[in-house]
Amino acid sequence: MTAAQAAPVNPSDADLSAAQSSQDAAAAEVGRLAALLSGAESDLERVMVQAEAVSEADRVAQGELEAAEEHAAATAAELQAAQQAVTVARADVATVGRERYMSSGDLAGIAALLSATGPDQLLEGAATLRLLADQRTATLEGLRIAESAQVEADSRAQEAVADRAQAAQAAAAAKAAADEQVTVFQATTDALAAQRATIETQLQQAQVQLLALQGQRNAYQAWQQQQAREKAEAEAQAAAAAKAAAQAAATARAAAKAAPPAAVTTPVTKTAQPAAGPKRAPAPDVVDAPAPRPLTGGGGSGSGGVAPTSGRFTTCFEMRWGVMHNGVDIAAPTGTPIYAPVAGRVVRAGTASGYGLAVYIEHDDGSVSVYGHINDYFVTAGQRVSAGTVIAEVGNTGESTGPHLHFQVNTAGLHSGAVDPIPWLAANGVSMGGRCR
Repeated sequence: MTAAQAAPVNPSDADLSAAQSSQDAAAAEVGRLAALLSGAESDLERVMVQAEAVSEADRVAQGELEAAEEHAAATAAELQAAQQAVTVARADVATVGRERYMSSGDLAGIAALLSATGPDQLLEGAATLRLLADQRTATLEGLRIAESAQVEADSRAQEAVADRAQAAQAAAAAKAAADEQVTVFQATTDALAAQRATIETQLQQAQVQLLALQGQRNAYQAWQQQQAREKAEAEAQAAAAAKAAAQAAATARAAAKAAPPAAVTTPVTKTAQPAAGPKRAPAPDVVDAPAPRPLTGGGGSGSGGVAPTSGRFTTCFEMRWGVMHNGVDIAAPTGTPIYAPVAGRVVRAGTASGYGLAVYIEHDDGSVSVYGHINDYFVTAGQRVSAGTVIAEVGNTGESTGPHLHFQVNTAGLHSGAVDPIPWLAANGVSMGGRCR
């Protein structure tokens, strides 16, 4: 007899419940933070659009200020020209004054007219006096116009610069406020994103913890069922041995009665029949796989179907921990053979991310059967297999908590259109039994 296998760790229901609660709480917090982050990102986008508009207004205001400053520079040039005109006009007035003074005023002019020797000289003198008067009048009018232009130009320049400076200052203040608002909303968004990343890490840790505990529970249940099977087999063997012993004793008694009496009679010792204990029912959820066909290697199309392996269902095609489990899990010892249920062509065999190692077979109806977490595989891509061909063996590779086969059927390529594999097997002549049927 082999030594009894030690019982694996069996986590308590409280431990499983606490792990489930931790996962649920982390998932809820991730959802809450995701909603907050979405709102914060929307607010950030809104204020960034507003800030861009304010920045554009600031650029326009700065441009208008530059234009006003250029206009003020031009006005300053005009002012300088006006000042020069005033200076010239004043110089003209001074010239006229000096000339009048040196000519001894109007009496000298009248004397010049009276001293004329003829009509032509008289007319020439009168014209000269009118010309001098007109020049004085024009010079004084030019002075007035120049002074007025100076005042007007100075006023326009001051008003333009003041208006544009005020507008530019307001635009700059609005831009600063908008930039500050963007900074605040960006900080809020970054903080929420960091919190979400932290909680997502906690969620992953909680999921790993829950999976580990569930794997321990599954392993313990498998051990219990194995113990029950071994006990039932031992009881059956003991009962068979007792029955054989009873039959042998009965045969011996019959032979003794039929034999002639001898001088010395050797008594026949009755063999005690051990009491047979009550038989236990077989463990639930056991996949009684029909015997596979002989190994045919590649090629062939085979008819009928074969169970993919033998073992115990641990998970069906159902929701598990809030997500859909797109296949069935069959627990079995590492090295248990895995068979092709129906004929098909191997499209992939090797590493497969979370499955560790996996085999993918495309069947004649277009569906693809998947065999994940395997320990080793014995087929290659492009190989044709028949129903019953040994394609791999059960393992514990990839994201797995114990030796088992993940069997999945996809109807839309290698990774899409998962369907319940139990009806698919039934349609191909394979009845699996167990709780997933």
